Amino acid sequence: MSFYLRKSIKVGPLRFNLSKSGVGVSAGVKGLRVGTGPRGNYVHMGRKGLYYRATIPKSSSANPTPTTRPPTPVDLTPESATHATLEEIESADISQIVDSSSSELLAELSKKRKKARLWPFVAVASAAILVVGLSESWPTWLLGILLLLGLTCTYFVHLRDVLAKTTVLFYELEPDMERTYGEMHNCAERLASCAVAWHIEASGAVHDKKYHAGASTLVNRNKTFIKKAEPPDLKTNVETVAIGVGRQTLYFFPDRVLVYDTNGVGAVGYQNLQVEVTHTRFIEEGNVPSDAQIVDSTWKYVNKSGGPDRRFKDNRELPICLYDSMALSSQTGLNEVVEVSQNGVADPFANAIESLAQKMPKESASASSPN
Repeated sequence: MSFYLRKSIKVGPLRFNLSKSGVGVSAGVKGLRVGTGPRGNYVHMGRKGLYYRATIPKSSSANPTPTTRPPTPVDLTPESATHATLEEIESADISQIVDSSSSELLAELSKKRKKARLWPFVAVASAAILVVGLSESWPTWLLGILLLLGLTCTYFVHLRDVLAKTTVLFYELEPDMERTYGEMHNCAERLASCAVAWHIEASGAVHDKKYHAGASTLVNRNKTFIKKAEPPDLKTNVETVAIGVGRQTLYFFPDRVLVYDTNGVGAVGYQNLQVEVTHTRFIEEGNVPSDAQIVDSTWKYVNKSGGPDRRFKDNRELPICLYDSMALSSQTGLNEVVEVSQNGVADPFANAIESLAQKMPKESASASSPN
C-alpha cells in the first residue's frame, strides 16, 4: 500500500498546483490554462518535517480467554440468563473528538459538508419545464434548446457544488517523515491483505460457559474494510488509509486521523491516539477465514470437563482461531475495536502509529496561528 505524493490536485474545472513558492490554481483545457497563486486563501502550518497547506480561511496476553459470538438460543435455559448484557463499544459524539491543532480544519470541513448541492434542483426544474413543453406541444426546436440549456445549467451548477463543498489539503513531507508515513502504509497493506476484518460493536461477560462453547466473553461483530480511500469532499495530494468502524470511518493522514460520520468530522492527533493490540483466541462458529491460524478446538455446548455436553443433539466441534484485535482510543472519546483474521499483523501497524506520534511536534494548549 505504498502511497503517492502528488504535486497537483484536480477539483472540478480547477487544478491546484504545489510548488516551492506556494500553491497556485489554474483552470482551462489542454493547451490553454490560466492560473494564479491565491496564497491569501491558504494557510501553511507545521514543523519538524511535516507541513500542510489547506483551503481554509485566515480568520497483549500469551493465552487470553477465548471469545465467541452468541450461539443460537437453546431450550434448556433462556439465553439472557447465560451471559451479561452486551455493552456497546462506541466512540463519543463526533463533536467531542477534536484535538487542539485540528479545530480550524474541522470547522472548514464541517462548514463545507453542510452546504447543499444545488444541481439536483436545477435538473428537476429543467425536466419539469420539458414535461410542460411536451404536454403543450411546443415546437421541437424550442424543446431542443430547452434540453440543451437544462443540461448546460445542470453541469455548471454541479461544478459549482463540487468547488463549494471540496476542501483541498496539501502536504509537504520531509524525507524522514515520508519514510515513516510510508511504513505506516506498508503495515496497513498487511492489515488490508487479511481475508476478513471485523468491527467489534459490543461485548459482554458470560455467566454460563457451557452454553457458549466455554467462552468467557461474547461479542457482536460485523465485517468491515481496511483500504486506501479518500474522505468525501476532501482532495489531498497524499494517499490515505481508511478503516471502517461501524457508522464512522477513520482516515489516516500524515499528521492525524480524521473521523467521519453522518453528523460531521472529528480528528485525533497521533500523539493522542492509543492503539492496543491483543492476540485473541476466538471460537469460530461461522466459516473459518482462509488465512486464520487454528490453535485449538472446543464444543458448541461443553460440560465442566471441557468435553461435549451429550444433552444437545446438534452439538458440534468448533475451531478456536488466533486473531489480532486492535483497540483504538483517545482521551477525546474515540473508542473502537477492529479484529483481523491474521495473527501478527496488527503489532507492526501499532508500532508505525507510535513512530508517527514521535515525529509530531508537541501540541500547545491552543492551536497555532496560520502563517
